[in-house]
Amino acid sequence: MNKITNYFKESYNELVYKVSWPSRNELSSSAVVVMFASLIIAVLIFLVDFAFENIIRMIYRVLL
Repeated sequence: MNKITNYFKESYNELVYKVSWPSRNELSSSAVVVMFASLIIAVLIFLVDFAFENIIRMIYRVLL
């Protein structure tokens, strides 16, 4: 039991005194970057999916 208590005390001390937390401005600008990157990746995946769907449909029309 002592090991578990010691683990939580050390974890708390490290989070409070050793971790450098981002400011509100840094956090919001990072969030904007992540949202735009996610949007770009989603659009690219949509385009690839759309292309593959049309290619497969064309192949089925030719074969059937």
